[in-house]
Amino acid sequence: MTVEKTPPTPPVPSGSASSSDGAPSGAGPSDGVPYDAAPSASALAWARRRGSVARFWAQYRTHRTGLFGLAGLALIALLALLAPLLVGGDVASVTDAPGTALEKPSGAFPLGTDQFGRSLLGLLIWGARVSLTVGLLAAALSVAIGTLVGVIAGHYGGWFATVVMRITDWFLVMPTLVLAIVLATVMSRSIWTVILAIGVTSWPTTARLVRAQTIAVESRPYIERARALGGGHRHVMTRHVLPNVMPLVLAQTTLGISSAILTEATLAFLGLGDPIIISWGGMLQDAREAGAVSSGHWWYLAPPGIAIAFVALAFTLCGRAIEAVLNPKLGVPR
Repeated sequence: MTVEKTPPTPPVPSGSASSSDGAPSGAGPSDGVPYDAAPSASALAWARRRGSVARFWAQYRTHRTGLFGLAGLALIALLALLAPLLVGGDVASVTDAPGTALEKPSGAFPLGTDQFGRSLLGLLIWGARVSLTVGLLAAALSVAIGTLVGVIAGHYGGWFATVVMRITDWFLVMPTLVLAIVLATVMSRSIWTVILAIGVTSWPTTARLVRAQTIAVESRPYIERARALGGGHRHVMTRHVLPNVMPLVLAQTTLGISSAILTEATLAFLGLGDPIIISWGGMLQDAREAGAVSSGHWWYLAPPGIAIAFVALAFTLCGRAIEAVLNPKLGVPR
């Protein structure tokens, strides 16, 4: 009887291991791509984010009003950043004022001068820094509080959500400006007081919107699967609920900035802002004290008022465009 001999298996080169089917572990699927060359989870996540941003920008560009608002905000932000180079740091100095009191617009002073002889154009550019900073920080604080309250109330529900939402309703029915005036009056007069006063009084609207969105998200089947697989409260809120409510939060932030700028201008006009810091609302307050309304010095009142209205309109247009991109069912005109 003849016994057939099996040819010996060739040795595996050093540095590579064999899998159960004889293929080296470093080899990939049937296309021969090594497993080491496959993108990591973080690289795939960043690729998805870049794709989402590209799709968002492609849809945002179709809204002409949104582009107009974005261009206006970019111009104002650029002027605010370059204010030290354009007008210098001594623009607020009363002793070194370059002109005389209440000069009309001219070649030397395109927007005229105030009651101290300071250039209104320089004050307007410098005041953009404070107004934009207050608007951004106050809106960020307001949206952060509203998002936290809304997500927690929508996730847990029960008596806890009832108590939280009744407190929210109390803040909602109270006039925001009145509460801000009370806080700004009790606390020290500074820019941080204005930011805090605006932020802690304007969050209820965001909280109610985020709570409604949270309830809608948690009714979806993948939330039940996440809980069945052992996902706790923190996992569900941070990994599933929060990413789904962020588009709403982004749109609410852009809309809240314009309201924050208007509230800051109102508080400064009422004399509740920091008198040392130049802002558009503070310029209106100075014009009122100088009697610009009764004496007909329109160039003292018009520039800061137009600047406030322009920035508020630009943020509103951007917010409406973002909201239309994230929710096309709204049918916002382009």
